[in-house]
Amino acid sequence: MTFISKEKIFSRSWFVSYGLIITGAFIMAAGYVLFVSPYKFVPGGVYGIGIILYHLLGFPVGLTGLALNIPLMIIGVKYLGPRFGVKTVVGFFLASGFIDGLAFLTGNEPLEGIEPLLASIFGGVLIGLGLGLIFKAKATSGGSSIIAMLLTKYTRLPLGQSLMIIDALIVLLGLAAFGDWTIPLYSLIIIFITGKVIDVVLEGFSYEKTLFIISDRYEEIAEKILKDLNRGGTFIEGKGMFKKDEKKIIFVNVTRREVAILQDFINQVDPDAFVTVIEASEILGKGFRSLTEKVNN
Repeated sequence: MTFISKEKIFSRSWFVSYGLIITGAFIMAAGYVLFVSPYKFVPGGVYGIGIILYHLLGFPVGLTGLALNIPLMIIGVKYLGPRFGVKTVVGFFLASGFIDGLAFLTGNEPLEGIEPLLASIFGGVLIGLGLGLIFKAKATSGGSSIIAMLLTKYTRLPLGQSLMIIDALIVLLGLAAFGDWTIPLYSLIIIFITGKVIDVVLEGFSYEKTLFIISDRYEEIAEKILKDLNRGGTFIEGKGMFKKDEKKIIFVNVTRREVAILQDFINQVDPDAFVTVIEASEILGKGFRSLTEKVNN
C-alpha cells in the first residue's frame, strides 16, 4: 500500500508525520544493525539483499538498500503511476543513512551475550516497531513492496502473496549464500514478529470482543446491554436453517470484562442461547475509539 502526503508544510500534522518517519527509520536501522546483520539473518527486502552482499563482498548494507530503492522507485512510478510520496523517499534515505551510520559506530559485530534466537526476536520487534511508525506516517518502506506491486499488476496475484514470494526468494538467497540452514529459520521468526508488531503499532492492543447472540429472550438480553452495560447493539434478522423459524440476532461489541458479565446473564435467562464470541482487532465508533481520532493520529 502506498500513500501521497497531503499535510500542509510546517503544520502540526507535517511535523508529526516526519517525526514518526525519523523515529521509525532510526528504530528500524537499530534492529538491522544490532540484531540482524551481525548474525547474517536475511529477513527479506532490499536490506536483506544488502546483508548478503555485506558479508560476501563488504558492501555497506544501507548503501546497497539505497542503490536498490532508487531504481525501484523510478520503475514503480513509471509502471504504477505517481503513487509514492516524498515521505517514502525520505524514509528510505533516512533508513539507509541510519543503518550505515550505526554500523560504523558499532562495527556491525554481534552484541556480547546475545544468542541468535534472542537476536531474531529483538530484531523483529525493532524492525516491526520502526516500520509501523513509518506506516503510521502514511509512508512506505519501498523496496520489495514495489516489486510485489509490479508482480501483482502483471500476474494478478494478491499483493500479500506477491510480497511473501519476494521475501521468501530473498530468504532462500541467504541460504544459498551462507549455506547455513538455521539462517532462514531465524529469518522467518523475524518476518513473523515484524508483521505482528506492525499490526500492534497500527491498530493497538485490542481488549474488545464482538458477540453474536441468538436467543428467544433477546429483548431481556438487549435490555441488559443497553441499561447495565451502557452499550448499543444491532438486531439482525435471521432464519433458522433447520426449522426455518425467524430469529433475532444481537450484534454487539463489548470489553473483555463485559463479556463475562453478559455471558453470566445470558446463562441465567436462557441457558440454551447460542453465543459466538469473536476477537475484534479494532473497534471504531461511539463508546470506543472514534474514527476521527484514529485517522488524525
